[in-house]
Amino acid sequence: MKYIDLHVHSTISDGTLTPTEVVHLAADQNLAAIALTDHDTVRGVKEALAAAKTLKKEGKFVRIIPGVEISAEYSGRDIHILGLFINPDSPELNAALDNALSGRDKRNEQMVENLRNAGIDITLEALTFGTPDTVITRAHFARYLINRGYAKNNDDAFKRYLGYDTPYYVPRTQMTPESAISLIRDAGGLPILAHPLLYKLTLDELDALIARLKSAGLIGIETIYSANTGFDEGIIRRYVNKYDLIMTGGSDFHGSNKPHIFLGTGKGNLKIPETILTCLEEKLFQLRS
Repeated sequence: MKYIDLHVHSTISDGTLTPTEVVHLAADQNLAAIALTDHDTVRGVKEALAAAKTLKKEGKFVRIIPGVEISAEYSGRDIHILGLFINPDSPELNAALDNALSGRDKRNEQMVENLRNAGIDITLEALTFGTPDTVITRAHFARYLINRGYAKNNDDAFKRYLGYDTPYYVPRTQMTPESAISLIRDAGGLPILAHPLLYKLTLDELDALIARLKSAGLIGIETIYSANTGFDEGIIRRYVNKYDLIMTGGSDFHGSNKPHIFLGTGKGNLKIPETILTCLEEKLFQLRS
């Protein structure tokens, strides 16, 4: 059996490998398919598709699923909706993502100002790490703060400077999860709730969220995930069954920004079977018929 990874980031957002490098790594890892799901942008999808096409000529086969990870606001929390099999040329999707990026840029400018006022030597340009078209996220801030000695590690950076309860954090205006789901569906894709246990909701609150998103057109839940421990996967599987959703999985690979998470295998033991793609494609066929 071959394996897949349906949650992957590149330098187009907050990963440290280019889309081409990610595709080559997937081939080296013998993965059957990956989904490139950069934050609020699809700008890297065409490069990834082109890289896979080049590898195919060399006898190496990696299927690229066009994707995106859209940030949305729910009860004061930042939640993420993955879009799989989306049309990266959708005008409506790209316009909405451009608007989301504009809001992200304004938030980043204010956070930089807040940190500078606190005596930290930081600029927006420095946060791009030599990739000017990157989508700057708080992961970029954390990487910079660690590299410059302001924080010991990622957890320390978020606890002291980047978390919701720090004086430097700036919220940004985000779309509703219903809007994200609608955008993905209209772009021909499948909306998936990403890493549901990271939102720190009670199980009843999570149940209410999933019920709300199901009624809005949610198709699946990211069930196999790098951060899962203990009975986490079993908990999510119950929601998958209760709401007749599709189970998906992804590592949330970011390269050296999350050095403990590896493409395809997460923390070393992640296994997302290729058969998951069959379920997704069957649903996609139903929706498009």
